[in-house]
Amino acid sequence: ARRNVMMAVQGMEGSSFRFWKDLRRADGMRAAADAALTQVGLREERRRLPVSDLSHGERRLVEVAAALALKPSVLLLDEPMAGLDIEGTARMTGFLEGLKTQVPILLVEHDMDAVFRLADRISVMVYGQIIASGTPEEIRANQAVREAYLGEDA
Repeated sequence: ARRNVMMAVQGMEGSSFRFWKDLRRADGMRAAADAALTQVGLREERRRLPVSDLSHGERRLVEVAAALALKPSVLLLDEPMAGLDIEGTARMTGFLEGLKTQVPILLVEHDMDAVFRLADRISVMVYGQIIASGTPEEIRANQAVREAYLGEDA
């Protein structure tokens, strides 16, 4: 898992074509990768495992850590809660809540509880068309949104 994030750091540092360099000996890249993995909350003992041995939620954390290692000016997250259990969703939502103070996040998500907790502004789409945009409070009160996504009848 650590090496996955180290590869993102390597690309960020402009040394991605030095593929013959042994990443295990690249202390600066390891430190940067560990900083990103610490930020997302992946435990030290899990960082040494192949990504295929990690849980789905931990894999999501590695993906976010790799994105953060690139020092983005905006973070685009496409359904980061997909496939997570209730606990994993709560952890990811809490993490993103803290992260949004550091970098703007454009979030595409179907978990409405997470959306309402995280978003400052929401645009709701149905069949590729925006049916409403506004604050979470405005979206909660919008009848078309309630019918389409919250399962409420008119």
